[in-house]
Amino acid sequence: MASTSPSPASLSTPLLSGSIAPARAANGHANNHRHHHDDDSDAAASVCDAGGDPFAFLSEDRPPRDRGVSPADPFRNATPAWGGGVYAWARTLLLLPVAALRLALFGLSIAIGYAATWVALRGWADVQERPREGAGPMPAWRRRLMWITRISARCILFSFGYHWIRKKGRPAPRDLAPIVVSNHVSYIEPIFFFYELFPTIVSSESHDALPFVGTIIRAMQVIYVDRFSPASRKAAVNEIKRKAACNSFPRVLLFPEGTTTNGRFLISFQHGAFIPGYPVQPVVVRYPHVHFDQSWGNISLLKLMFKMFTQFHNFMEVEYLPVVYPPEIKQENALHFAEDTSYAMAHALNVLPTSYSYGDSMIMARAVEAGKANCSNYMVQMAWVKDMYGVNTAEAMELLENFLAMNPDSNGRVKAQEFWAHFGLDCSPLCKKIFHYFNSGITDSITFRQFLVGCAHLRKQPLFQGACETAFEKCRDPETSDISRGQLADVLRLSMLLPSDDGMLRLFKTFDVDGDEKISRDDFLTCLGRFPFLIAFFAAPINGEVYIEIV
Repeated sequence: MASTSPSPASLSTPLLSGSIAPARAANGHANNHRHHHDDDSDAAASVCDAGGDPFAFLSEDRPPRDRGVSPADPFRNATPAWGGGVYAWARTLLLLPVAALRLALFGLSIAIGYAATWVALRGWADVQERPREGAGPMPAWRRRLMWITRISARCILFSFGYHWIRKKGRPAPRDLAPIVVSNHVSYIEPIFFFYELFPTIVSSESHDALPFVGTIIRAMQVIYVDRFSPASRKAAVNEIKRKAACNSFPRVLLFPEGTTTNGRFLISFQHGAFIPGYPVQPVVVRYPHVHFDQSWGNISLLKLMFKMFTQFHNFMEVEYLPVVYPPEIKQENALHFAEDTSYAMAHALNVLPTSYSYGDSMIMARAVEAGKANCSNYMVQMAWVKDMYGVNTAEAMELLENFLAMNPDSNGRVKAQEFWAHFGLDCSPLCKKIFHYFNSGITDSITFRQFLVGCAHLRKQPLFQGACETAFEKCRDPETSDISRGQLADVLRLSMLLPSDDGMLRLFKTFDVDGDEKISRDDFLTCLGRFPFLIAFFAAPINGEVYIEIV
């Protein structure tokens, strides 16, 4: 433990530098402030002003100043929810009979395609339940039978109003570019590529359970992946590499963005297509439109299908780009290979590559589920946060749950009072200093991005882990090696006036992660890992000083 704990000299910077007069701990000092509700508590040794850095004892490095919410929203569908003017209503009413015919064609195509696929897979043990890792390629006669399903897929596109599809360029030979990557705007692209290339695809495990669809994608010898499981991602990369190396398999198709966007931006690429190190052919898909945005963004599947059925014609353009080859320096393969491919696709689409990722779509979806307004304001550019601070999506989602519980306003911002009430605390001068750390004191509220980046920035400080260890050692009971509720209160008295009994109980429960009525070392470190800003309350025992504030 001594190797990870900072020396006293390294933690000697006062908690509230230049704002509070420190006093060496004396037996009677803490007792003067045992009850913060006492009306006569307005006499103290020093007054806490608004300046100072509450984390100066960790580092003088502050989080990067947030430049505000980006106007970019790569997931928003631009079509009005309903209506859209007189023209839209008139077109919908006029095409309702046509929509019924298209729906019938859609159902018939699905039925024929499913029946042909069922026959093609009949008796093939490798995909009887689900594709088996290490399975061989589909026999030739089964591939020929799958042409019925492929033609059915083209009929499905026709039923959705894609009567003709403009194509530019052509697929590169399979032995030249065994991996194909495409931007992902709608559910239309997988149907198109199924008809056009009949590739092996990489898909979420959840798709296997979809009626009809699960059977059809099994015929593509799908590579399943659980994006939140490192073992699953590693296995998927190995399967991509194995199938890309053998010309008996079809091309491997991936959508490296990992989710659908509105087509006006490219979000950060996942690296699964680029780690194997094979040449990649990028393909870009466009949906030119005036009245109807065909992207599958913040719109339900049924509503999107209905709008497609009630269009005269839906436009779609597919462009095959030149093959992109991996960098010669092997160590740079995945990162630079993905960036080169992303820039090539962004240039062809005339759009901007962004640092948003699939994680941002999850964050926005959770905000929508919680009934919040302006949900795009909750996005954080998750790819940048992960690269800069190593924060994964699961950690961001956990922080989001706490942020949503703080009652954000209609712009997705939380004020200091609501922020600290979530932890059972009043907005004391020290709490205000901590809160201002997230936004540099520019405004009286913070966004989720500022909250996430501020927490991640604190965890990254070189002295943070050692400070947490030191704080626990200074606060724990020597006999039980735990911290009780009373001991936590005694520690907090060294730097602030105590909250109410209910507030103190709530704060204690925040630290008591496992709910056993005591704060163990694991509880303490886990809590500070989640909410690293709470370490500021323990700077006084770490530094061996007492700070008295007046409210």
